[in-house]
Amino acid sequence: MKALTGFSTNAVAYKAGLEAARMAGKTKDAKLVFAYMSCDYKIKDVIKGIKEVYDCPVIGNTSFTGVIMPEGYIGGDKPFVGIMVLCDANMVVGVGFAERKAFQTAREAGESATKKARAMTKMPYNDQPDVMYMTASPTEEELFLKGASKVVGRIPLFGGSTADNTIEGNWKLYLDGKITSEGVAVALIYMNGHIVNEFTGAYRQTSDMGIITKVEGLRKLVEIDGAPAVKKYAKWRGMKPNQLLGNALLSATITSPLGVKDRLGDLIAIRHPMFANDDYSMNIGSNLAEGTAVIRMEATVDELISSVGETLKKLNASLSKPAVCYHLVHCGGRRAGIDARINEVYNEIIKNVNGAPFIMEFTFGEYGYVDDGRNTTGGLMLSFTAFTK
Repeated sequence: MKALTGFSTNAVAYKAGLEAARMAGKTKDAKLVFAYMSCDYKIKDVIKGIKEVYDCPVIGNTSFTGVIMPEGYIGGDKPFVGIMVLCDANMVVGVGFAERKAFQTAREAGESATKKARAMTKMPYNDQPDVMYMTASPTEEELFLKGASKVVGRIPLFGGSTADNTIEGNWKLYLDGKITSEGVAVALIYMNGHIVNEFTGAYRQTSDMGIITKVEGLRKLVEIDGAPAVKKYAKWRGMKPNQLLGNALLSATITSPLGVKDRLGDLIAIRHPMFANDDYSMNIGSNLAEGTAVIRMEATVDELISSVGETLKKLNASLSKPAVCYHLVHCGGRRAGIDARINEVYNEIIKNVNGAPFIMEFTFGEYGYVDDGRNTTGGLMLSFTAFTK
């Protein structure tokens, strides 16, 4: 197995896709292209350019402000596309796509996309894929994943939610010519090598914690310990609740979000407060459940940057063979907090990938797994995946 990478900032969408693919280089063994791009492009044209070079599925999503490639940070004030091509004559890949509006529930959509991917592989039903990649809209990821898991069970997972530059719903996800702002796309991979995923928020746990006593829907946190959620959070931070109203909550919580532990305590899935309502409830970027504990987490911007290198070190330590390539999912909210220091993130990557090709996208939700736990989703997290021979 090997991986090829390429990018372009050409303003013409078709030319950008073609340039990125030509930069990566043609190969007869291409089995899957991950493509992450600016929401400013006409996506069909970018994919058309990529497919001039590769006769295999192209899957991915729009990325928040840019991507990081072996050559550096690509994007900023320019449109961008970055690709990574998985190449292996013996690899088997199946892909599936579902638009949310075509189904009564997100769970049904996830199940449908995964059934299509499974059928495309033509592998025996009792032969489980080695890994599942998923991209979805940043609204019902947990439910899409439940549907997917109904088809393939608990197999290693990686991926992330689509993003735009302004959090205005301009995001898109895509599989070849199929494009949507609300839906899910899945790739199932059978391979001779191995994958290892490191899924973490890399925040420090504080002593501030409470019980979720009221939730509306799945993502509106109304009360913690019977108190309005924003007021409780503001008290923990030593702030005035009115300082956090509206969009002010989103930026204030990048370095101090909320977390929920899994049943074994092996993973703290981060929950990013996105918006504070006038009644002092808060909208959260992931699902919540009443009767569970929520913990205030902390990290400085310096720690957000250094956590990239630390997570890669931990990932590398768990490999039995050197990595062939890395697929790195980095939260867009963390990227916003890092801001102009993004090149420091690039430096952390370069120091720890030992020359292997990689791609880093910036998402509005991250997916991964931990041993003895369920595949899950979070926000403000890192989902780093290494492929080996």
